[in-house]
Amino acid sequence: MITLAIAGKPNSGKSTFFRAATLAQAEIANYPFTTIDANHGVAYVRTACPCQERGESCGNCRDGVRFIPVGLIDVAGLVPEAHMGRGLGNQFLDNLRQADAILQVVDASGATDAEGNPIDIGSRDPVKDIEFLQYEISMWMYGILSRHWAKLLRQAQAREFPLAAAIADVFAGLGVTLENVRDATDAAGVDLRTAGEEDLIRFCRELMVRSKPMLIVGNKADQAPERCLDRLKEHDVIFASAAGELALRMAAEGKFITYLPGDPDFVVNPDAGLNAAQQAGLQKVADFMQACEGTGVQKALDTAIFDLLDMIVVYPVEDESKLTDSKGRMLPDALLMKRGSTPRDLAYQVHTDIGEGFLYAVDARIGMRIKDTLELKNGDIIKIVSVRK
Repeated sequence: MITLAIAGKPNSGKSTFFRAATLAQAEIANYPFTTIDANHGVAYVRTACPCQERGESCGNCRDGVRFIPVGLIDVAGLVPEAHMGRGLGNQFLDNLRQADAILQVVDASGATDAEGNPIDIGSRDPVKDIEFLQYEISMWMYGILSRHWAKLLRQAQAREFPLAAAIADVFAGLGVTLENVRDATDAAGVDLRTAGEEDLIRFCRELMVRSKPMLIVGNKADQAPERCLDRLKEHDVIFASAAGELALRMAAEGKFITYLPGDPDFVVNPDAGLNAAQQAGLQKVADFMQACEGTGVQKALDTAIFDLLDMIVVYPVEDESKLTDSKGRMLPDALLMKRGSTPRDLAYQVHTDIGEGFLYAVDARIGMRIKDTLELKNGDIIKIVSVRK
């Protein structure tokens, strides 16, 4: 399962975002280090379900909207000098090993200092929080590399020694690939065999960008003064109200409203029986949604998966005419795959045995065989024919 980590300084709303996205229990409080041990849950990304093309429901979507599970980790808050072990830094950074990408949750309201302590709204420039997290992660990676550097340099005295591959091995636990190392080397403009400390730090920053892509979420945007929002607009930020999303999901669960995560609005059910305070709270959320086309939580999840990680959704079936599996279930599976994947890649993702016995694939929409090297598209419905089941 693709996994996203929620990262940021303490008290920026990470646990509220986690709970809103998963409806899993997570302690939420207005003080630093509420989260000590990482919370793990399942969130969902949203896409249109192809069953609607046939004018019928597959039973696996909601009103034509398909929700596909992804892993979500809410890790302990990060403070300055975390890479040196300050606060819960080492624990936080180690939790990032499991993540394919990072959602950096920033307090857009500027109401928490660098340590996560409450201050007056607008007192802190939220852009500072963007910069510090990226610095801490890159310095953490530099720390890992520096512990191995003397040995790597000795080995690199032999010109045939594959230094880039050896660096990739050092970071293998973080999901770093040889391609990541090569791309980071080029972007940093360094010769690793002669690199000094500043060169290696620059290299590690580029390596972070490629191996742990990051999406910035300006949380508490519903409370943010214009000057804070304007500062964040200079960066590629998704504005969000995790508290608003959590309120909507809880209200929908209680049948007070009709709402699908990611919708730009919601409908209050006629027999909801809301009191004045509840109505006022929902109206505040509705006002924010109108300004931002939603609460931003689902948008952040979808953007991380489909844009940042460049994933597509593919639907494997066994009967291409009915779009069903062997048990007659219509479109039972929706798989996230890297853009550029082929039918053979899909076969392996369904099961290793099916991949090894791959014969050919059929595009269910047109009922024709397709090449095993054809690049799959988002929303494709594919039948895999294999000698193995």
